[in-house]
This record gives sequence, C-alpha cells and structure tokens, in this order.
Amino acid sequence: MTPLQDQLDEITANTRNLVQPERMALSERAVAELFASGIEERILPVGAIAPEFTLPDASGRPVRSADLLALGPLVLNFFRGRWCAYCVTELETWRDLYPTLREAGALLAAISPQTSRQSDFMVGQHGLPFPVLTDAGCALAEQFGLAYTIPDYHRDYYRSILVNIPFVNGTEKASSEKGAGQSWRLILPATYVLARDRRVLFAQAHADFRVRPEPEEVITAALAAVKL
Repeated sequence: MTPLQDQLDEITANTRNLVQPERMALSERAVAELFASGIEERILPVGAIAPEFTLPDASGRPVRSADLLALGPLVLNFFRGRWCAYCVTELETWRDLYPTLREAGALLAAISPQTSRQSDFMVGQHGLPFPVLTDAGCALAEQFGLAYTIPDYHRDYYRSILVNIPFVNGTEKASSEKGAGQSWRLILPATYVLARDRRVLFAQAHADFRVRPEPEEVITAALAAVKL
C-alpha cells in the first residue's frame, strides 16, 4: 500500500498545478499563522484522560464513547469534513485497514463538525464501515484542544473554492444568534488512541492539514493498548 503521506503529497502537488499562486498563498498564510499560534502544543496530550462523549452518527443515532471503549481500545480520527480531499483520502485508507484494526481488538470512530446529513453522504459515497460522528460546534474538539476560528481572509478563500463551511457544519443559524465567528469554527485534523480507561496513548495533530500520521504507527499504538 502506498504510504498515506505520499498520497497526500500528491494531492498537494496537483493542487499547486490547478490553483493560482495568489490563492494558494492565502492558504499557506493561514497554515503558518495557525502553527505560530502554538495550537499544536495545546492539544490533549499523551497520558491525559480523554473526555467522555455522546455524539450522533451518520444516521442520527447517539454513540457513546463508553460503549465503544467497553469493546476495546479506540482510535479517534478528527477530520475537517467531506469537502477536504486530504481527509477523504485518510479515511479511505482507514477503511481499507479497518479489518486489521478490528481483528486486533480495537475500534475506530471518525469525528468532524459536519452535520449528520453530510456524514451520511460520506459514508455512502466512500463505503466507510466505522462510525462517522458529528461534533456540533466543535464542542468535543474544543476539549481536545483542536478547535479554532478561521480568519476572515481565509473565509474568502474557502468561498472562492465553493466550500461553505457554515452550511456544511450546520452553523448558519448559530452565526446569527451567537456571532459570525461561531459559524467559522474548524478543527485540526488529529488522531488519538485511547485505552479502555480513556487514557491517551497516542496523540498527533497538525496545524498543516496536509500532514497526517501513518496508520501503521497508529495501529501499533492500538495493538499495545489491547495488551494492557
């Protein structure tokens, strides 16, 4: 299997060929500013106890972290949304590796701020066999230290490529009630491995959305958790 990062780097190369340099510069600026903010250093670290959660899946049914952890260690994949090609590629890789993870006795759940309807589209289109959960308003991601507000100039970039984040995340109504900043919340893509007692055994998040951990590294941590 082609390493995940090689697949993501190919997306980046293709994007650079298709998108005007001045528009790419806006995205590069946003990544640099997010990195400079120190957000990567503030994520929930290895050794911490992860918060419990109950989130709706793609069908709207509530899924409890306690129920998942009762079955085995849990990999959490926080992703930005179905509009993100990097996220789709990563989740398709996990789709193909999911039987290996399950055979080892671990589970995986994917979490994003997008609505359950968007997740339902995604599950059907990409054949995802694991729960795809909605974290409305990035509330859980906030507890993991992953949430941030997209700056105004970067919102214009997203609009220019027809990515309507308030619509995808179902926060257009919230924006009128709580202020526009609420509707433009987004998360760092991140991967966690939780032991059955919710202890964090693996934690990785990147301000640069084009960088993700290799699944094999995550599976190694999950296998170690099974043996605890």
